[in-house]
Amino acid sequence: QVNFAESGGGLVQPGGSLRLSCAISGNINDFYRIEWYRQSPGKRRELVAAVSDWDSTEYANSVKGRFTISRDIPKNTCNLQMNALEPEDTAVYFCKGMKSASVDTWGQGTLVIVSS
Repeated sequence: QVNFAESGGGLVQPGGSLRLSCAISGNINDFYRIEWYRQSPGKRRELVAAVSDWDSTEYANSVKGRFTISRDIPKNTCNLQMNALEPEDTAVYFCKGMKSASVDTWGQGTLVIVSS
């Protein structure tokens, strides 16, 4: 069974930076698209960023210019670098992998709190 495991969350001050990682137990190239979502209480799940297997990237307007998604293929890891963090970025962040036959794989989530 392929597992996704997010890490790197924590408490950070506004304006600070945090690097989230999604470790994949299998081959990252088995997934044609990897996405980062976030979820806050009382709010809808939001697609934050996505990267394809040819490294095309996509970002939500709310994080453009501040977040960077990337794949580290030798480490089978997808990273989300978050800079200039704002209190509105507070959420549980999840990674999701998409592959053939409409099969998706989700991680367990990592909590990010942006507060002074």
